[in-house]
Amino acid sequence: MTSQDRTTHPVHVQAPRIGWSDEPFVTTPSPALSWKTVTAPPAWTQSAADVAITRNGITGTARVEGPDAVQVPWPFEPLQPLESVRVRVRVHGKDGSASDWSTETEVTAGFLPPAGDTGWQARFIGSGSDEPHLMRGTFDVRGPVHRAVLHATAFGAYDIQLNGTPVDDAELKPGWTSYQWRVNLDVTDVTEHLRPGRNALGITLAGGWYTERWGFRDAARRFYEGAPAAAAQLTITYEDGTVDTVVTDEEWRWTPGPVVSASLYQGETFDARLQTPDWTGASYDAAHWDAVRLVAVPDVTPTPRTLPPVRVIEHRAVEQVLTTPSGGTVLDFGQNLVGRVRIRVTGPRGHTVTLRHAEVLEHGELGTRPLRNAAATDHYTLSGDGEEIWEPKWTFHGFRYVQVDNWPGQFTPDRVTAAVLHTDMPRTGDFTTSHALLQRLHENVVWGMRGNFLSIPTDCPQRDERLGWTGDLQVFAPTASFLYDCDAFLRSWLEDVMLEQRAGDGVVPMVVPAVIPQVPGLSEPVAAWGDAITVVPSVMWERFADHDMLQRSFDAMTAWVDVVCARAGESLLWEEGIQFGDWLDPDAPPERPGEAKTDAGIVATAYFFRSADLTAKAASLLGREAEARTYADLAARIAQAFRDAYVTPDGRMMSDAPTAYALAIAFELVVGEQRQAMGDRLRDLVRAAGYRIATGFVGTPIIGDALTATGHVKAASRLLTQTECPSWLYPVTMGATTVWERWDSMLEDGSINPGQMTSFNHYALGAVADWLHRSVAGLAPLEPGYRVIRVAPTLLDDLDDASAWHETPYGRARAGWRRDGDQVHFHAEIPPNARAVVELPSGARHEVGGGTHTWTEAHPRPVQERGRLTLRSSLATIIDDRQAYEAVLDAIHDIDEVRSETFRRTTRWRRGRELREPLDKAPVTVLAAVEAALAALPSARTAG
Repeated sequence: MTSQDRTTHPVHVQAPRIGWSDEPFVTTPSPALSWKTVTAPPAWTQSAADVAITRNGITGTARVEGPDAVQVPWPFEPLQPLESVRVRVRVHGKDGSASDWSTETEVTAGFLPPAGDTGWQARFIGSGSDEPHLMRGTFDVRGPVHRAVLHATAFGAYDIQLNGTPVDDAELKPGWTSYQWRVNLDVTDVTEHLRPGRNALGITLAGGWYTERWGFRDAARRFYEGAPAAAAQLTITYEDGTVDTVVTDEEWRWTPGPVVSASLYQGETFDARLQTPDWTGASYDAAHWDAVRLVAVPDVTPTPRTLPPVRVIEHRAVEQVLTTPSGGTVLDFGQNLVGRVRIRVTGPRGHTVTLRHAEVLEHGELGTRPLRNAAATDHYTLSGDGEEIWEPKWTFHGFRYVQVDNWPGQFTPDRVTAAVLHTDMPRTGDFTTSHALLQRLHENVVWGMRGNFLSIPTDCPQRDERLGWTGDLQVFAPTASFLYDCDAFLRSWLEDVMLEQRAGDGVVPMVVPAVIPQVPGLSEPVAAWGDAITVVPSVMWERFADHDMLQRSFDAMTAWVDVVCARAGESLLWEEGIQFGDWLDPDAPPERPGEAKTDAGIVATAYFFRSADLTAKAASLLGREAEARTYADLAARIAQAFRDAYVTPDGRMMSDAPTAYALAIAFELVVGEQRQAMGDRLRDLVRAAGYRIATGFVGTPIIGDALTATGHVKAASRLLTQTECPSWLYPVTMGATTVWERWDSMLEDGSINPGQMTSFNHYALGAVADWLHRSVAGLAPLEPGYRVIRVAPTLLDDLDDASAWHETPYGRARAGWRRDGDQVHFHAEIPPNARAVVELPSGARHEVGGGTHTWTEAHPRPVQERGRLTLRSSLATIIDDRQAYEAVLDAIHDIDEVRSETFRRTTRWRRGRELREPLDKAPVTVLAAVEAALAALPSARTAG
């Protein structure tokens, strides 16, 4: 490369990431390093990198040979507790280029020494009751401070102030973990908040997850024993090198405070008349403060939090003020979200405003039945001191609508905003298309993830549940890993999964943290749920190149497979025990969501194979060859047992349902002609269902892959863009702004599904977005961390365009396509130090490096001659012709609306059956109308 080329294409490297997130404190002595090269010459590849570290004023440098730039092992001496260092990177290209040094990243080792006077010394303190309260303690600063670091935690939820100022903007600290084994320790630099002389620390403590009643309906019980408690330790390092340590202990004082009650499910009650002015100031009224108690808590040493904190991410204004039929005032925020509302209110002392939350309206009124035992109601009692601003802090709700009761004076919508709350992860991906309904579906997927990634991955955020269901995360992990940088988030949750699994002798619970032991089967292995322990670490390796988590999870992976192997026995067919199967199959009755078309043994055995296969691959990656052979052999034997028991020689499944075929195809349990025969049968079943969804939690995420992999792209396109119920787009047509738990959580008449389990914010069925990203837009990892990217777009007749972007560990990548008449334009953007294998629909194959690339191919939409259609035409022919299908429905509807709906809902669109068969009892007028409508169709039709 010439000097002129280097000027034209300068090479820059971004500030390195130290650890698994961008937090200023790292949790391990030897954190991994990652960096991205930007604005590099086309196809630029790193040959080496220099990493410089400055510690204690001395700078040292290490050389990293080769292209590695993601999760690079720490090349220096381990960090010491509370040590601060600065790191920068310079890269060298294979073309002889070199970057300047990056800007520095500064981090501090957030962990404390393991023992002794400088280790964790704080005592857990509280009032001894479950009610929220305030606590405070004082200390003196005796000289110029170099640095002050605060470590704090709670069994419960807490906030902390120093001299009247919050130390950070995190919410519901320290988050939810399996408290009996692990509790997060928040680490904060508080140097700027200290002042010479007397200082005061103040802690607000509420129960949070620790005191919540877990379980369903009348079975709800507290799981964690004892009152909430908090602990804090402040390490003050002076300019002269001396250190003072301030800890929570018996000398602290407590008082009730203005938060009268707080519950995640029930809501918060706040009485502003009880506020204590300047309670964390150096001077305060001590008359109503009592000595704290030392509270017995689980024997756990707190460890620094590894995931980003929960924060208020944005505020949203009211979009519309509605008056319900009963006269209530309801605020519509236009988006189903998770968080709480902030009010600005003026009124008389003692006046109480009530806020009731719900996701939907039912016949114009707040739809609260799906909340079950969760009141989701906040109360604010005014102090009467002018304008008052309040936002509950110790609860969160899933809602779009808020009913405001007892507002003093004239209400105006500018007095209320909604605060959106979730774990603060960087956004890393998106999908765009001009198909408006599909675009809204993808936005709904994003909002569903936002609402349910709050400290842990929950199933739903609104009712009396909000649990870490392992099955939901197992199917959604690939989608989550594309949309947000959730590596650190998933790492934290997997720590609890492994702790719970260890306590369960290898069984992965259905929910983590496992707080509902009264539910039958919680401690039993359940397929697709327990398999999260093999699937999620594998996804993290594929998407983030997180080798460390794969290694940390490996023993848990083998333990799970061994448990299932013991249950399956010599047959290797997992047909015993409690199973959820293809949960929420749309054909299952509302009150019995587990009654799926696909046999539960097929689901369980397929997942048994998948976990064994993933474990074998993990062992190979980790260099554990003996175990790799053992589990690879096991996977091969499971696959054979599966085929022998469930698959006929002609490729028919014994359970003739879409999910059964999708599992066999997507998990590669069958190959060759048998696999293609299964794909053909899957297409027939999808068609027979009228291109409406016929799969549940297990089949839905993979049916698009199974259809496209076996050449049935048209069927996949019709299924994706279907708007009739059940379908992905039906909820969108009903105004959904998040993904629903059930395909028909709201019925077409506007009433809520009669089942006792109905949520309007459940991300699991949104797992289809991963197929949109990987297959439709065509952006997928071919090697871990997207070092090699697969660009393989799939043209759908029902779309004009599709594209996706993803901030990979190497940098921004894009892929997509756009129709222009008969021409289709493809594009791909590959980050520096990565490359891509491009497979276009024509079969053309390209290998490209970093940079922007475009291609154009001729792909006219197919125009097909339409033969004469009559009542004797095949049902398959009618449903495959969208215009003909709609013409038939419209003709029936114009005469008999009920008959039209029954015909639409019950007809099985099979080959070999004529249209007249499901109309055999229809009046002559209906038959004549159908014949006339078919005859009026033009002689040709265009797909899309």
